[in-house]
Amino acid sequence: MNPTLYYCYDAYCGWCYGFSPVIRRIFDEYRQQMAFEVLSGGMILPERPQHIKVMSDYILGAYPTVEQRTGIRFGEDWLWHIRNPDESDWFPSSEKPAIAMCVFKDYHHDLAIPFAGELQYALHYEGRDLCDDEAYRHLVIKYGIPEKEFYGKLHHPAYKEKAYDEFALVRQLKVTGFPTVFLQVAESKLYLLTQGYTDYRTLKDGIDKVLTDPGLQGK
Repeated sequence: MNPTLYYCYDAYCGWCYGFSPVIRRIFDEYRQQMAFEVLSGGMILPERPQHIKVMSDYILGAYPTVEQRTGIRFGEDWLWHIRNPDESDWFPSSEKPAIAMCVFKDYHHDLAIPFAGELQYALHYEGRDLCDDEAYRHLVIKYGIPEKEFYGKLHHPAYKEKAYDEFALVRQLKVTGFPTVFLQVAESKLYLLTQGYTDYRTLKDGIDKVLTDPGLQGK
């Protein structure tokens, strides 16, 4: 089988947002050598919708660490909701962006890595509410996806089922945090490359070791 890199992420994960330039660079460098799969993890799936206020204090304390370690910057439009939770109308949930990813893969499966980064930029920099259908319209237009089809699928039970299948697969892989990256080189050869943020050089070295070491290959 051809090598396949699995990127387990969540659209609401700040560390994944910080990791997005790293995984995008890896994608651009290796897309001719291996396949890339994005799996949504379902990080925020409350039984009942919970207001952003529930997590805003934690996020307020955590996001500067992400900026410092990764070099990413969170946008003022996103920060407004974190700094002013009493005025925000956000009820974060990982469900809709995961469904949107499943729909997107119908049209551009090979571009799921860039799309994941764009979803995170839309949220964490532009301050778009990923639980709102309108948050996706600019990307639907950018990627030339028929709008009526996209929104029809976004609300179709079959695509919700696909998203929850991905959540289940991520749990089956024993992923306990995001981002997590695996590289599969054979049917029974799946290697954990990183669990949590890592820099480009460390991830690249891990990939190259798996791809070039004969002892790590096989069926």
